Amino acid sequence: MSDDVIWHCIRHNHCSFMAKITTGIFCRNPYNATGICNRSSCPLANSRYATIRDHDGIFYLYMKTAERAHLPNKLWERVKLPRNYEKAMEVINKHLEFWPKLLVHKIKQRLTKMTQYRIRMRKLQLKVREKVMTMPRKETQRHLRRMDKAEKAAQLEKNIESELKERLKKGVYGDIYNYPFKEFDTILEMEKDDVAPAEEEEEEEVEYVEGDDEMDDMEDIEDFGGLPDDEDDDDNDGETDEDDLSDEPVAKKPKGRGSDLRSNIGKKSKKLITEVERDDDMGTRRRTRM
Repeated sequence: MSDDVIWHCIRHNHCSFMAKITTGIFCRNPYNATGICNRSSCPLANSRYATIRDHDGIFYLYMKTAERAHLPNKLWERVKLPRNYEKAMEVINKHLEFWPKLLVHKIKQRLTKMTQYRIRMRKLQLKVREKVMTMPRKETQRHLRRMDKAEKAAQLEKNIESELKERLKKGVYGDIYNYPFKEFDTILEMEKDDVAPAEEEEEEEVEYVEGDDEMDDMEDIEDFGGLPDDEDDDDNDGETDEDDLSDEPVAKKPKGRGSDLRSNIGKKSKKLITEVERDDDMGTRRRTRM
């Protein structure tokens, strides 16, 4: 079909890509190079047409020729353009060398604009911007109401628990109870924690004190030290008394007693000590002490 016939039908009858507004008539076709609805820019009314499209940040050159009009699946030829602006211009000049100069100029303008907005997009992505978020008023109010209800319920449970504890201590419910095990264990642990410090305070303190064995040893020393004086007195009384006492067993003072006493201070004496007392009238008396 001729391009003029197609344009006449599109312009005067109906086109699904046409957008009429107060400022002008625009085209929503993605293959339109300028976005304006006119004869030279319409991709449907031109059998030989070229444009540039963006796919995920990569630019492609699309070209349509009349030789492929009968093959809709191969109607557009696509060529990838390099990211460098100058090299992309060289590729366009190479593939559109014999094309109309007006169309080539429009394609280069489109490439320049697309390169500029890609640079601006990179700058915006690198720049940190504040994100404005809306707070739904109904949800916040609902959350506050739930928080108030939860606080009231918690206070009520604490009051009930304290009241039940007081009644149990007073013995209102008697001796037989059916408690939940978890709550009963928690109450026991709380009571143990309260009683533990009091028990620790009541523990008796143990002290170690020296005994009275040292005083006993000193008394023994004095007793042994007095025996020689008694014997000297008896020598003065007469020889007959010595003969009488020769048969009696008398405990003698051991040698080296002073050195052993220093080492045995604090130890209980286990020796049998016999003491003898003499009187002129009553005779002799024997006293034994452990």
